[in-house]
Amino acid sequence: MIRHGPAGGAAEKEKWKGKDRLRPLSALGKKKTAEGAKGLARAAEVPELIATSPLVRAMQTAELVAKRLPAPIVETEALSPEAAPEATLRWLLSRREKSVAVVGHEPQLGRLIAWLCAASTSPVTELKKGQACLIELRGRRPGDGRLIWSLTPKQLRRIGTRN
Repeated sequence: MIRHGPAGGAAEKEKWKGKDRLRPLSALGKKKTAEGAKGLARAAEVPELIATSPLVRAMQTAELVAKRLPAPIVETEALSPEAAPEATLRWLLSRREKSVAVVGHEPQLGRLIAWLCAASTSPVTELKKGQACLIELRGRRPGDGRLIWSLTPKQLRRIGTRN
């Protein structure tokens, strides 16, 4: 699970009001996300697929991740901000791939993590912009997931700069 990178502050949100789906990563967000993707490539295996929300900032994040973890990218509404965790799990289970990197938004990802790991829709965590975590699905039901690791954006960037 990867939360999209920084897309600007309150002024950017206001500028894109009514067109939030089109809001891109900021220049600094692109830089930080690319640096974090380097660390992600050291922490995670290359997935078989990168699934992303159709919102521009998530797609841009997926593209930056794919430069370091080369995998095909597919957009799905099951990762849009308003998607229910149940719908996202159904979508994931419909795929043939055994490993999928998921790029999305908060609070949807927090609810999805809670659904996968605790069969609850009350978020137990909130991913920062650019943060990533690894969840292993041991079964096909809500609550069958296990959180393996979670790395903040700063930790990912630090890992990416190590020799």
